[in-house]
Amino acid sequence: MATHPGRPAYPELGCYGLAGHTDRPGDLIGEVRRAEELGLGAIFLSERFNYKDAAVLSGMAAAAGTTLGIATAATNHNTRHPLVTATMAATMHRATGGRFALGLGRGFAPLFDLMGVPPITNAQLADAFAVLRRLWAGEKFAHSGPIGDYPFLMPLGDLAETIPLLMVAIGPKSQALAGRIADAVVLHTYLTDEAVARAVAIIREAAEQAGRDPATVRIWACTAVVDDALDEPTRLRMTVGRLATYLQGYGDTLVAANRWDPELLRRFRADPFVSGFGGAFDAVGTVDDLARLTATVLPAEWLGAAITGSAADCARQIDHQFAATGVDSIIMHGVTPDQLAGVVAGYAAVRSAGHDRLPANPGWTR
Repeated sequence: MATHPGRPAYPELGCYGLAGHTDRPGDLIGEVRRAEELGLGAIFLSERFNYKDAAVLSGMAAAAGTTLGIATAATNHNTRHPLVTATMAATMHRATGGRFALGLGRGFAPLFDLMGVPPITNAQLADAFAVLRRLWAGEKFAHSGPIGDYPFLMPLGDLAETIPLLMVAIGPKSQALAGRIADAVVLHTYLTDEAVARAVAIIREAAEQAGRDPATVRIWACTAVVDDALDEPTRLRMTVGRLATYLQGYGDTLVAANRWDPELLRRFRADPFVSGFGGAFDAVGTVDDLARLTATVLPAEWLGAAITGSAADCARQIDHQFAATGVDSIIMHGVTPDQLAGVVAGYAAVRSAGHDRLPANPGWTR
């Protein structure tokens, strides 16, 4: 497929870099280049405390590409000093010519407990957003608030950057907060179209109530896209394994957001195979393990929240999701740019009008 110089062909589409688990962070360089060849608009970088440091990966992505928007989705404000986070984002934004968005989220409270780090609250997120914006504006100030007490916060030298802040949100309270404070929102994977549409309505209404123009908040759906051309182990890991892992970690929130039956979640968790499983299903589950889940305790209806089928079918479903949900953009989650090549080619044939106005920076709408 031909390279699209200067501007992404599909600024409304994004993917994750190093999707899932990896011990080969250097692969990101090739993924960024391939994403640009395909014409994708943005690459999102998650963080794991092993080989996926968000700051390092962001720098790699900036060096590897010239048109692709870059966003952390997400890192956490409580694992770095606010001045360190502000510095990282300002460096990235300047190095990319304005293609970087800093994305923050709530993270995983049980992991923070093990680390001895206070869990993140919505009040802390709002405070962190405000502090970061003041630092990027070059202010020097003392701060005492939900994120902590800091005798004196100051950029070391002149700083004047306008950097979009993105927030990852699952439940309605987080979605409403994002509408009030964020420039962009990334919704969670395995939300149904109905749940995504509800989230869009919550975010836009909260933005309006906060005196903001709702249309300026860029909303990204994050949808698993699994082409039938992929091998069976990969398809199972990206669908069954990924959903089961989410249910292991924060199933109550995901089930509530989708208005699924909580009794089915209770049965899933109570199943001896699930409760005794040693690790995350998408990381260590075998084909037999994942097939067993679908045959016993994982409802087929829940797996329907992913986009699956032939490359052409996936492309049509992606295009349909814009109209069905009202999102501005879609992250095709769980797959590498190479694995998306057929889907992107199919999307070019069915793409609806109206997306070209979007900038490459995934945090802005214009």
